[in-house]
Amino acid sequence: MQVRPRLRTFLMSGALFLGLGAGAAAATCPEAQNVEVLPTDAALCKALDPVVRDPSALPRGAYELKLQEYFTNFCHRDKASGWVRDKYVRDTGPETARLINGEWMGTYHGTHAPVVIWYSPDMFAWIKENRTPADEERATDKGPVPDGAMIVKEMYSSPASVCSKIPPEKLIPKIHGAAIMVRDSKASHDGWFWGWFGWTGWAPDYPANQSSNLMVNMGFAQYCMNCHASARDNMTFSSQKNIEGEPGYPLVFLNQDEDPTPETASQHPEVRLPTDAVRRLGQPLFSYNPAFTEAFRWNGPGSAPDYVSVPKMPSETYDETFVRAGGPTIHDQYLTSSQCIGCHDAGSTGLQFDMTEPVLPDYGDGSAAAAGKMWNHSPYGSWRTSPMGLAGRDPIFFAQLASETQSFHKKDAKLVENTCLGCHGILGQRQYGIDVSSGAIEPIATMPKKQDPAGCGAFTREVVDVTPWPSEKAKNAHIEYADYGALARDGISCTSCHRMVLGETISNEVKGRPENKCILERQAFLNPKAEGFAKTFTGSFLVGGPDTIFGPFENPKPAPMVDALANKPAHNTTLAMSETCGTCHTVHLPVLHEGKTVGHIYEQLTYPEWAFSAYRTGTSPDGPLPEGAGSIARSCQDCHMPSKDAEGKPVKSRIASIQEYSNFPQAEFNRGPDEIDLPVREGFAQHTLVGLNVFLTKMAQQFPDVFGIRTQDPMMGRNGMDPLIFTEQKMLDQAARATADLAVTKLAVDPDRAVLEAEVSITNHVGHKFPSGVGFRRAFVTFDVIDRLGNVIWSSGATDGAGRIVGPSGAPLPGEVWWDETCTARIEPEKRHHQPHHQTITRQDQVQIYQELVSTPKPGSKNPQCGHDVAPEGHLTTSFLSICAEVKDNRLLPTGYLPLDKRKAISAALGAGADMAEDAGALGVGDDPDYREGGGDRLTYAVPLADLPSDPVSVRARLSYQATPPFYLQDRFCTAKGADRDRLYFLAGNLNLAGTQAEGWKFTIGDTGPLQIAPGN
Repeated sequence: MQVRPRLRTFLMSGALFLGLGAGAAAATCPEAQNVEVLPTDAALCKALDPVVRDPSALPRGAYELKLQEYFTNFCHRDKASGWVRDKYVRDTGPETARLINGEWMGTYHGTHAPVVIWYSPDMFAWIKENRTPADEERATDKGPVPDGAMIVKEMYSSPASVCSKIPPEKLIPKIHGAAIMVRDSKASHDGWFWGWFGWTGWAPDYPANQSSNLMVNMGFAQYCMNCHASARDNMTFSSQKNIEGEPGYPLVFLNQDEDPTPETASQHPEVRLPTDAVRRLGQPLFSYNPAFTEAFRWNGPGSAPDYVSVPKMPSETYDETFVRAGGPTIHDQYLTSSQCIGCHDAGSTGLQFDMTEPVLPDYGDGSAAAAGKMWNHSPYGSWRTSPMGLAGRDPIFFAQLASETQSFHKKDAKLVENTCLGCHGILGQRQYGIDVSSGAIEPIATMPKKQDPAGCGAFTREVVDVTPWPSEKAKNAHIEYADYGALARDGISCTSCHRMVLGETISNEVKGRPENKCILERQAFLNPKAEGFAKTFTGSFLVGGPDTIFGPFENPKPAPMVDALANKPAHNTTLAMSETCGTCHTVHLPVLHEGKTVGHIYEQLTYPEWAFSAYRTGTSPDGPLPEGAGSIARSCQDCHMPSKDAEGKPVKSRIASIQEYSNFPQAEFNRGPDEIDLPVREGFAQHTLVGLNVFLTKMAQQFPDVFGIRTQDPMMGRNGMDPLIFTEQKMLDQAARATADLAVTKLAVDPDRAVLEAEVSITNHVGHKFPSGVGFRRAFVTFDVIDRLGNVIWSSGATDGAGRIVGPSGAPLPGEVWWDETCTARIEPEKRHHQPHHQTITRQDQVQIYQELVSTPKPGSKNPQCGHDVAPEGHLTTSFLSICAEVKDNRLLPTGYLPLDKRKAISAALGAGADMAEDAGALGVGDDPDYREGGGDRLTYAVPLADLPSDPVSVRARLSYQATPPFYLQDRFCTAKGADRDRLYFLAGNLNLAGTQAEGWKFTIGDTGPLQIAPGN
């Protein structure tokens, strides 16, 4: 895919938002009725009126049902009780026309579809007092809209001239519905309950539809604020001059309406009411892959999970929290991304499409699916489906967690859950700790005092599944923890990073804040001997207050965010530094053994690997580091959050999508351009945040109902390529352009030695080890010898359909599976079967696998010694909290890797011990010179000609990557049980990878293709 050098602003002819329609005047108003449509049951309206005016008094689902009664009876048109309306259907923006093929075609550019707004009596009284034409000319402080006031924005076909001559009482907004606002200042900071109601096709948000996991139609602190926060006050643009019987006239806009023009349905109901039951991106298998079931026999109770019985994660529909009234306080420290989507997703206003890029005609297979669509480069749009965005729903992680608590560390299950969810469910775990330690809630579970001296409680797996539905305590025992479940499922979300503070000076300033009490406890538990930056390892960074959001740009426009969230955006230089990533991507964990902590060890060292390489920048939040910058200095963000295009030019774009003053149709009582007009920024960073885990992305694409997620971006709608496709494309780009090169540099037949000899060279292009991250990931080389008929006659690194590396007989090599078929016994665990590091390969059962392998403490040992220099005595393990000794680490080093003494100096400057420098080295590579300064590996294949059944004609080398190798998957299926194990078994067994770069459960990173052996060689 060719990426254009600049994100552009588009005024899309097909853009639709909250009823915004494309198309000029139809011959007749499609919403017109023969008679007036007014309330028919005055008693019902009177009974419902106090109920609908107090949305926080009822659970969401119950309240929405009351609203349904209210609006289907048209109670908001009760003029006798004081409701008033606009003078007529009015435009909210211009209509332009183009002559196409001899016909005039119109496009509407309003902020909404044309509207008639109805105002409750108290809302009308406030407008009369505060929104006269004279008020618009002077900026004066206005009193708050009274609680219970309502605004009902009925939306009609565009342009307004279609329906404006018809009395609004003879119209029903059956196509575009109505946007509603109900004032309730005791519930949320912004003070409004927002929503959309449709007279056809509408359904309450709760219970969630597990097939579509739609974004909610209604609620407090909704995305509507991306426009309404631009209002001068009270988040409303209401004006007296629009209202029937009041002086003045509504705003008018250019109107080139022509007849005929087809009407287009609105985006709002299309996004929220898809026609298909489950909108999958790719067709999964209809039944289990035979290669999978042959490799991993189902050993659970009953039959293996199927499409009906597979346990599903709670719906994304439930994942929303917001700043409460009177906030922000420490109880609003962490918020779900639902509070950010309105402004920091592309296309959310329906008019401007900053942060996007058109999909070029040559994308993919040229199918019509991509025609007229855009890539969404916005912070929300690119983050949501990244591995970080999916972290709180990652089925691989939750199966791992089940293994840890059910098999590896039963005695410390709560401690393990609290520790691990402190990263994968960081928002929920942290907010829970704040609220428990401050006495706001009772803990759902506790830990011994020595493990929890600050009284933060144990954030457990069961909390992640808590939702606000059902709303009755009798049916939902832990409903009071629903917010923490929503926060945890939101993954490594916006406020995870944008509250972060780094650097000793500022960290010392915020240490005493109550929101950092439990983080200090975490630091003491996980990093007891660390100083400075090293204290923040394993996601143990401190945060600023709940009223500030940090960003990388200077001079942000604060007004909209302050009004919407009571959060002020502030410039923070450390967000662009690698240490922002390093705090979580340096994982330091206790070694648990028979209920005791017997040491600490590094499970993951991605950040130090970078800091020791030629990619290092040589700086930190606390100043320069020893050795300075490397020869090819790049930050983590330069690769994983690119702000430059493929040609190296800075990307330029606005960084938010809001209603501006100068770039939108005029509105009354707007803020001025100095407050809401956003500059085009250089260095706009995409939040792609991808590695190479296409397996996780493919699972999410094919099983969104099991993940509990939606596949279509709710702001971009049909205008955008689906975010999961975007994420996969970025992974494919990463693999093709920025991971590793593979080449056969020497190829000849040596007649004297009777061998076919080839040298395979691999160059590592990433700024850390490859693979890096969690230790179970691996890469391996497949080297094939091919005869004249194209048959593979010799192969090192061949695999079966489940991705297991096999020998010449087709059987998995030792170490490819750890358990017998019934999961009742490990296969010779004391031998720690694995492939050693090779410099020369002569047999088909020898394979170069780049991986890290670790072992447990010696079984039965009362006082095991663990650490980098300790010889392994236990069993190979996938348990993060059982790592006692390294067995092997021949992962490819990055270019310019520093020697041990220099690594120790940098470690000390970061506040870590020498063990970090030691653990970041290679292990088990012998005297291989390629592991002195890094940058790749050279490997010789000396294939005996006597082993070949026919004459060799060509060779082929491939480099493959497995994010979840077969031995790892089998360990999950044999050591975990219950819903999280069952879910992963179903997803892995029914995942369809045919025809993809990950076919056969291995992701191709490099492929030389067949290379001819020169004649005479």
